[in-house]
Amino acid sequence: MHRRLIWLASAALVLPSAAAAQTPPANPAPKPAAGTVGEVVVTGQAPAVQASIDRRSYSVAADLQAQSGSIGDALRNVPSVEVDVNGNVALRGDPNVTILIDGKPSGQFRGEGKGQALQALPAERIERVEVITNPSAEFRADGTAGIINLVTKKAKGAGQTGSARLTVGTSERVFANASTGYNGEKLSVSADAFIRHDPQKQHTGEDRSRLDPATGLFADSDVAGVNHVTVDLIGGRASVDYDLDADTRLTGELRVQRFRFDLDSLTHTERSDSLDALVEVFDRATSVRQKRFNRELTTGLRRKLGGEGHEVSLSLSYEAIDYDRQRRGATFSRLPALPDAFDDQPTYNDYQQIQLKADYVRPFADGAKLKLGFDVQRDDNSQLNLGFRGPTAPGAVPDPALTSLFKFEQLLSQAYVTYERPIGDVTVLAGLRLEDSRIDLTQATLGRKDENDSSRVYPSLHVSWKATDTQTFTASYSQRVQRPDPDFYNPFPFLLDPVTYRSGNPNLKPQQTQSFELGWQYRKSPVNYLATLYYRENDKVLSDVTRDLGGGIFLVTRDNVAQTRAGGLELVANGRLGPKLTYNVSSNLYWNELDGSAQNLGKRSTVTVSGRASLSWQMTPDDLIQINGFANAKRLTAQGYIQPFGMLNIGYRHKFNDRVSGLITFQDVLDTFSYKEVVDTPILKRRVSQSVDTRGVQIGIVWTLGGGKARDPGFDFGGGSGGPTP
Repeated sequence: MHRRLIWLASAALVLPSAAAAQTPPANPAPKPAAGTVGEVVVTGQAPAVQASIDRRSYSVAADLQAQSGSIGDALRNVPSVEVDVNGNVALRGDPNVTILIDGKPSGQFRGEGKGQALQALPAERIERVEVITNPSAEFRADGTAGIINLVTKKAKGAGQTGSARLTVGTSERVFANASTGYNGEKLSVSADAFIRHDPQKQHTGEDRSRLDPATGLFADSDVAGVNHVTVDLIGGRASVDYDLDADTRLTGELRVQRFRFDLDSLTHTERSDSLDALVEVFDRATSVRQKRFNRELTTGLRRKLGGEGHEVSLSLSYEAIDYDRQRRGATFSRLPALPDAFDDQPTYNDYQQIQLKADYVRPFADGAKLKLGFDVQRDDNSQLNLGFRGPTAPGAVPDPALTSLFKFEQLLSQAYVTYERPIGDVTVLAGLRLEDSRIDLTQATLGRKDENDSSRVYPSLHVSWKATDTQTFTASYSQRVQRPDPDFYNPFPFLLDPVTYRSGNPNLKPQQTQSFELGWQYRKSPVNYLATLYYRENDKVLSDVTRDLGGGIFLVTRDNVAQTRAGGLELVANGRLGPKLTYNVSSNLYWNELDGSAQNLGKRSTVTVSGRASLSWQMTPDDLIQINGFANAKRLTAQGYIQPFGMLNIGYRHKFNDRVSGLITFQDVLDTFSYKEVVDTPILKRRVSQSVDTRGVQIGIVWTLGGGKARDPGFDFGGGSGGPTP
């Protein structure tokens, strides 16, 4: 008990939230082979946390916020993960994260709409979240902060299974989904469909100050606005597995979704000169209509070659995304009295990706295991921006300054090899990955062509020592890369409002990272304690940079601005406080340093803490109450920082019978969830704030059908190498 109290006091540095308490997994993990490092399972009603030599997995199946919310809501309750109001994800304070679905990259989590997708996609489809902060060479090197792998639910139980869910909430929020599956002796089929309607109200504000060279004083501008947002999402998935024989399985999966994002905004702007005299006042009405259509088809083959775990797998996938956006603005000048101005900017994005992947696994009698494979990916992305301006909406004419055609083409070739070998109580996993990227950039409007190629070898090393039956120590090293999104390369300016433009940079280089970790784990049912000491060095750091173009006009672009270093201590604890109370607490105490001297951005550092905590009370066998919250830390940016933010949630679930359950959740009870960013340089100061009406109540009902023995018993870490999960 004394050890437990000391650990909880250390981990609960702030009041926060971890993955909510979970029910035991239906099928226990298989016993690891002698001499190997197997998975660690904590059951009971503490959160199901499992760990292997290179990753951790958190079950979200019984997280009440996840059952009624989005993937973003679920990730906010997972240790190491941070998600802001716009759906931007960070791992231990680093926003360069790769998000996978069942081990495969997805275009919906790339580009401008990735945050919106994360906030809209239902978390109910996710069974567990794998957090991989220092991946082995088996994984793609993308994502300098690490990888988040979303493992989706599969049909379980012999014969037919199914479920349906309906959730309604304040502000006219509605979410519904249904799933069905069939597991036979050779054939397994599953399908699900979902729909989400999510209106939101946002309050925005921005204060700017720029140095006037003539007077040596600062000139100010203030912007205040209200946004009305509606998110509509409809989609589905169908998959089939067929066993040709005892050793050969064919797989196929189709994912489709339509996403619509509507925004209507009204802002008021006042600008003063350096002598504090009011020089300009205007109002602006903006409407944004975005449509996104995703289609993804994956086929696969897995062949057992004899012996347990000896197999080869192949997968071929094709993904297409049509992403159209129309942004219309009307500016009404109050001071000076100028004619009204209208602008219209339609944007048409076409994205296609084809990927061929192969993996081979060969275990040996002494417990060693060899893995190797290759991956070839082709990306084609075109972006057509049109621009119209005029004194009235009908009178708007084409504006060459807002019209451009940009094409991004990439051939990404990769190969890897890893070798894992137990040596007594020590297991070593070494790997090497070669990645070659060939990028062709065409800015047709500017008549500009660029090549942005890179090749590099990425090593990794993981060591695990099982010191006792209850304690395991780990050490790891990896090199990672963060490649810019295609949009970040387009140099053509895009008009956000009369005083703000955004553009990309074709000269961007990938961000490079070296990562080191030392870990300790103590497990003795029903408790599980984890401690990780980590350190990262980042070079050619990618970040937004705001520049003053003169006359109060600002340009936001991307650049390789700095070198950063970060280190910290992360603690995770979960277990029981009694027969009916379970807890999960995590915290991250870390130091971050940013050196932007080469870009005249100076050198800054900070020490801060973040964390999350949850408490679940099983009042009766049919009634569960959960309380969880999180507090994310201050994060340095190239020219300033993002302020801390947090949230407190409450959930209640009642089980009417074995088939029907009711759910009610209270989100953002204290109304503290917001976003505030500060730019602070000698010549430019900027403060941006955004708050969203996440505070609300949601009521849901769940109906399930089917059950029985699952077709594939046991807990498998899912699809790390990017192939389809059989």
